[in-house]
Amino acid sequence: MIMTGKERVARAMRREQADRVPVFCQLSIGHYMMRSALEPHRIWFSTNDFTDALVQTARVYHFDGILVNLPGRPANWENLISSMEKRKGETVITWKGGGQTVCPDADNAHYSGPFKNPGLIEVDPSLLYYLEPHCITELTYPFSFDFMPPPAEFGMNFFPDYYLDSLKQTLQKAAGEFHVSSEVFSPFTQFMELLGYADGLIALLDDPDKCEQILGALAVGTADLAVMQAEAGADAVLISSAFAGAGFISADQYRRFVFPYEKYVIERIHQKTCAPIYVHTCGSIEDRISLMVEAGYDGVDTMDPPPLGNVDIAQVKRKYGDRIFLKGNLDPVNVLLNGTLETVREGATDLIRIAGAGGGYILSTACSVSPATPAQNIAILSKTSIANPYDGMLP
Repeated sequence: MIMTGKERVARAMRREQADRVPVFCQLSIGHYMMRSALEPHRIWFSTNDFTDALVQTARVYHFDGILVNLPGRPANWENLISSMEKRKGETVITWKGGGQTVCPDADNAHYSGPFKNPGLIEVDPSLLYYLEPHCITELTYPFSFDFMPPPAEFGMNFFPDYYLDSLKQTLQKAAGEFHVSSEVFSPFTQFMELLGYADGLIALLDDPDKCEQILGALAVGTADLAVMQAEAGADAVLISSAFAGAGFISADQYRRFVFPYEKYVIERIHQKTCAPIYVHTCGSIEDRISLMVEAGYDGVDTMDPPPLGNVDIAQVKRKYGDRIFLKGNLDPVNVLLNGTLETVREGATDLIRIAGAGGGYILSTACSVSPATPAQNIAILSKTSIANPYDGMLP
């Protein structure tokens, strides 16, 4: 029986076999901009254009799943513009509310405003709930959305009415064809975005107790948002914890500053919904996968291989394949971006053979697909999966 992408990914996330290994890569926003006929800045600012790009691109590459990794935007965003100038390789928008956004044709938009990251001593944990780094404007403290005043209360009313529109529109346009994951930023990522990455790392050493208070406050809002997304129909929730790998913090720091807060979020989601929860952490994570499993994750994403990371997926499959699903491990730089069709096919075939047997594996790049990645190198992934069905694999 030929399954839909939605069914195929759902089975893999339950660690079951489907008709074949599902293919589901996370594409960079810049890749959507380069490969879509839509105007690049509109992919960043228009909920409708962004969701069109998600679904259209998934169909072009024959993906089985889609990750919704931008929030909904206010419907009147164009009315907030004072002026817009098209330049070579970018669009520059000046806003009526102040500030300016540079929108590259193949990268995330960058807003320049008056905000400066607060110092650790200035931050009051009681004023923190959730921080959205991908607002139209910038992450502020106290936090506010898209030229709006700070929310009057925490809880479900904290988020604007339009905040889940990207997820809802994608679900509607996917119409059951694709598995749709939502995304929340981990408490640790929000913490680093608030203080700035250098100062955030220093803060962990200078005042770890206050850092824990901040992380605890952010965990509450993260859990509430994740539950909202699952209740709105997300098939799974991805916790983006990109900067919790060994390149940033030690395993001991991970155990103290990441593990308990992500565990809290996972427990809250599992209490309220049946949606699978998985984590995206970049780089060298071999020494903390056991903590991800202990935290209660249903799956682990990226699993960067050498030289980008240090994950041996065969070892992870042997140790944890009966407890979590695995997604990723295909080198997005040396194989997908710079490789040939043959090297991509070989890499994908090896992963299907090593990690796909018995189910519980989703073929994907270890991290996001680069904007400049050749389209044919991405398209060959689904063809490779179709050519290697489960009945031809060793259990």
